[in-house]
Amino acid sequence: MIAEGTKAPDFTLPDSDGTMISLSDYAGKRVLLAFYPGDDTPVCTTQLCSYRDNYTEFTKRDIIILGISTDSVDSHKKFGEKNSLPFTLLSDREKKVSRMYEATDFLGMSQRAYVFIDESGTVRLSFSELLPLFYQSTRDLLAKIDGMKPAQP
Repeated sequence: MIAEGTKAPDFTLPDSDGTMISLSDYAGKRVLLAFYPGDDTPVCTTQLCSYRDNYTEFTKRDIIILGISTDSVDSHKKFGEKNSLPFTLLSDREKKVSRMYEATDFLGMSQRAYVFIDESGTVRLSFSELLPLFYQSTRDLLAKIDGMKPAQP
């Protein structure tokens, strides 16, 4: 995974409507990049629906969620609508961003990983699941974010 304390690399990917979204569009904001293996898979659906169900906990902390997988724009659109996801899903078909953030496994498959970027654009939390069958609970993820010490100048 990308090292904590480093500058988050900028990227541009299409969202579920095909609109190009860049990380730099969120400059000065707190962003959670949630890399996940695939739309409509049991664990990924449970994970992203947990974010949906706890969305106000993220918004209270001024955290923007960007879900990223290698699925297509059309797949993201169907998946997001089917599950009423209130946050943006980005399509990384060529795995460029997944590789940039080191969110792929040794076979090049997408990992379940989390990267939290603070207002200064610094990676403050970088974590990947050893097995994609599991995901960190929303409560535990938010507790990690809440427990972070302020960034050092």
